[in-house]
Formats: sequence, C-alpha cells, structure tokens
Amino acid sequence: MDLKQFLQLFNPLPGNHYLQVCTHIDETTHALYKLMEKVDGEFSIAIYKSEVSDIETQFTHAKVQYIADFKQSFRALPRNHDTVILKDIFHLHENKKSILKIAYTALANTANIIIMEKKGIMNIEAIKEMLETFEFRSSNEVDVLPDYDLIVAKKMHMWGNGL
Repeated sequence: MDLKQFLQLFNPLPGNHYLQVCTHIDETTHALYKLMEKVDGEFSIAIYKSEVSDIETQFTHAKVQYIADFKQSFRALPRNHDTVILKDIFHLHENKKSILKIAYTALANTANIIIMEKKGIMNIEAIKEMLETFEFRSSNEVDVLPDYDLIVAKKMHMWGNGL
C-alpha cells in the first residue's frame, strides 16, 4: 500500500503526541510510528483486543493500551495529543458519543481527529454531522487510501466545548 498521500496529512513537530485507536496493527500504524520517531514525538496505540500480544516488542517506544471490548473507551490525558486517529473502531463501538467526547478532551486546541473505516462502511455525511455536534470543525472527506474512507476534522478552541 502506498502511504505517501496518507502521510502528507500529518506534519509532526518535535514533541508532538499522536494516538491511533484501532482493532489491528497495519501499515498505517508502522508508518505513523516511524514518522513520530523521526521528530522525537510520542506515539500511542490503543488497541481493541482482548488478549495482550507482542505489540510492545514491535513498537518499543510507543505507549500501548489494550481495551477488552467495544463497550469500553480508550484512555488519554486531556489536551495531550496533536492527532487522534480512530481506525476501524468507530462503526463497531457501542458508544460513539463517548469516543468523540474522549477524543475531544484528549486533543490539544486546533488538533485533528481522523476517522478511518474500510470503504463503504461509514455514512460520511452522518459522521460529519456528528463531529459538528461534538464541536469538531472543518470536517472533510479525504481520499488518500484506496481501501479506506477518511474524515478529518479539527478541534477549535472556544467554539463551543472549548477547553
């Protein structure tokens, strides 16, 4: 999979924190990890997987969190992340509102949320409306991966839920 266009969505700076919340590790996880290592940033993985695996050995400098089921939410420190990527979990999670609230709180001001789902799974317009309800602005559908639909939106400080 060519990730060149996907990686152009990101502009990490030294010390940035990125979080990928997912169900499995793939090329995007490895590419983001390498991208963050280049700028001495922090990469975290929250994975919906009931059993602990060898992810820590593949990603020695990443913070890894295991979540047992789709009733639970991931954990993240408030205003600690510059990007949160929700990959293949949004359509499966039982409480989408909780996921968006945690992502909003976890993001620094003017930071991005990216929702990635396999092509054809998500109702893009409905997700954009939901993001707007949770005070994410400038949501856009981005076509950079052949197998995924992506929506990118920005947390804007003092536009409603501003922290």
